[in-house]
Amino acid sequence: MPRTAGTTGLRRARGGVAVALVAALTGVLAGGVGATLLAAAPAGADHGTAVGDPSTRLHLVTLTGPGTSGRSGSDAVAREQMRERQDAVLAAVGAPAPVYRWTTALDGVAVRLDRGQAGLLAADPRVTLVEADDVRPLAGAPAGARAAAARPSGAGGGGPAAGGRGTVVGVVDSGIAPRSASFATLPSLGREPAGFTGGCAGGAGDAGWAPSDCGGKIAGAQWFVEGFGRESLRSGSSISPRDDLGHGTQMASIAAGNAGVPVRVPGQLPTTTGGQAPDARLAVYKACWSAPDPDDDGCSTADLVTAVDRAVEDGVDVLSLSVGGGTAAGAAVDTLERALLGAAEADVAVLAAAGNDPALPAAHDVPWVTTVGAAPGSEPVGLVRVVGGPTLRGLTAARDGLPPGPLVLGRAAAAEGTAPGRAAVCAPGSLDASVVSGAVVVCERGSVGRVDKSGTVALADGAGMVLVNRSGRSLFADFHSVPTVHLAAADGRTLLRALRRTPQARAALVVTGRDRASGPAARSAAGDPAGAVLKPDLTAPGSGLLGAVPTADGGPGWSVVAGTSAATAWTAGATAALRAREPGWDAVRVRSALATRALAASGGSPLTSGAGGVDADRAADVRLDYPQPVGGYRAWLERDGRAPNTPSVLLAGGDRVATRTIRNTADEALYFSSEARAFSTAVQVRPLAVRLGPGETATWTITRTGPARADDGYVVWRGGDRSRSRVPVVVAP
Repeated sequence: MPRTAGTTGLRRARGGVAVALVAALTGVLAGGVGATLLAAAPAGADHGTAVGDPSTRLHLVTLTGPGTSGRSGSDAVAREQMRERQDAVLAAVGAPAPVYRWTTALDGVAVRLDRGQAGLLAADPRVTLVEADDVRPLAGAPAGARAAAARPSGAGGGGPAAGGRGTVVGVVDSGIAPRSASFATLPSLGREPAGFTGGCAGGAGDAGWAPSDCGGKIAGAQWFVEGFGRESLRSGSSISPRDDLGHGTQMASIAAGNAGVPVRVPGQLPTTTGGQAPDARLAVYKACWSAPDPDDDGCSTADLVTAVDRAVEDGVDVLSLSVGGGTAAGAAVDTLERALLGAAEADVAVLAAAGNDPALPAAHDVPWVTTVGAAPGSEPVGLVRVVGGPTLRGLTAARDGLPPGPLVLGRAAAAEGTAPGRAAVCAPGSLDASVVSGAVVVCERGSVGRVDKSGTVALADGAGMVLVNRSGRSLFADFHSVPTVHLAAADGRTLLRALRRTPQARAALVVTGRDRASGPAARSAAGDPAGAVLKPDLTAPGSGLLGAVPTADGGPGWSVVAGTSAATAWTAGATAALRAREPGWDAVRVRSALATRALAASGGSPLTSGAGGVDADRAADVRLDYPQPVGGYRAWLERDGRAPNTPSVLLAGGDRVATRTIRNTADEALYFSSEARAFSTAVQVRPLAVRLGPGETATWTITRTGPARADDGYVVWRGGDRSRSRVPVVVAP
């Protein structure tokens, strides 16, 4: 069943303060900043972890040099050499056998160490990074109700009818509920992708996962639990690829669920749902688990790195990661980001969530990851019309409204023996049916899942519900047990004032049949002007997205999800569709096209929206791209002074000039002219124009000529055929 996942991109240390030690090559990383590593490892069922001395804890150890994805020559020979070197490094400090080995996305191990061993390894010149394992929360804001699986949530809304055929989208998350119609094997999938070699792991014990659950649409499924720890799992957790949290199933369906899957619930608006690449196949890597306390749900870094490494080895085309990451400005690049570098070096399009805490900088502050923020979506409008009072506008997924009837505060309708505070949030069993029967109940947000509240109202014979925020403006069009309108905090206070003036007030719930933009994606993290590169890279719809989830009985269900995790999955699907449409494009060119042809964000800035909104159709019609030289990302990681050729620019600190290289991807020679737009600070772009033959390149520069103050804008290149490409620029003092 789906459970509320964490909504920030920060990681929670397990067993004490996170230790992050870096070898002399990269300096010392301050303790408390976690890092993550991914690499090739056996299937989860084959991992054996000896806990051993309680003074030890799991650490991630990255050795110098890339994994096989960044090397030339025989993979088998390179892997054997890596294993021998890993064993020699561990033997030097008397470390036990590793829990995981990584040889594809990077060269490293997860191993239990005490503080002394960790310190010795950090000083070993063969080692780049040592960090303590920790747990990261998922970057989603789901419906948060265990009952949500049985009662669909969200406004829904289709998706393309086709796209993504021949590609495999890898989803590193909480697994999948395979029996949803979203994952049925259909003829539109076509032949099995030749380059994908992944398989399907079984389960441990009575895991509720059958061999027939994998294959076809779900091309591969693996699970990794030794970092999180079997002893830390919630009772009843499925030690298999089967999803316990619901989040992974949602992400998979948003990215690549089948097209036009009907969603019909009595009393709710009928709709359909589908992924952005409905003809793509899915490879699922379960690295996120449920704990007895939902606040402890999450993803061990060691498990995440292992999942990424396996996905790269399997040969996925697109990798979607809805987990926060990245390090503070000036700190060493962490293990997970290094594993994602290995994925990029293997020509995998890597997409990851920016995170949902606006107080924190956007995650994955590295140039090889496409970091995705959440943009406004479109959601159905509902009204609360108080008789003789205000009319308030919110969201509803109800098919029909309600005529004027009694309006009752949940707080004032507490069942006998129930604290008013529990009744205020309409907690299960908290309402007195003799007061609530036939009334519209006002329930405050918080403490229990949103759709659980309407379930409480229904069980007390209430006719409808008005859900009011205690703070903020985030609204959801959930599928509820009774007709419901969700109001923002300001409108909720207006309603409460009306009730205080007229305790016997009556109100109607109205379904308008109109949609509205959901407003600024307030939960999406913005970029850090002092960061290494401009983030986020792109935005995509991050609210009102309907996805498949498992139900209590293991059957299919539906739920709404909001946040940058949903936006990332949406973008992963769009990326897969573009890769299928343009099979000759590598991952760098796909990313460049999505960025340079993105839709301008309304009211946003590059620090909140990056290049803008994803549009795969526009991206296919591109004339300029930003090629990345072989080894360019790794050279940047090793601090050789070269800037990566990203389709974005961050002029921070003392930087006054940035250089980028463009390439003509058209089949004909074209003139291109440059223009700096929307800046208030004086900047200069040179050259003003270039003529490029097919495949030819040119270098351009942008120079800050005005005072050192915060500013942003865009560099636009116009082609002689009226084509346009645009890159965001942020100037930071």
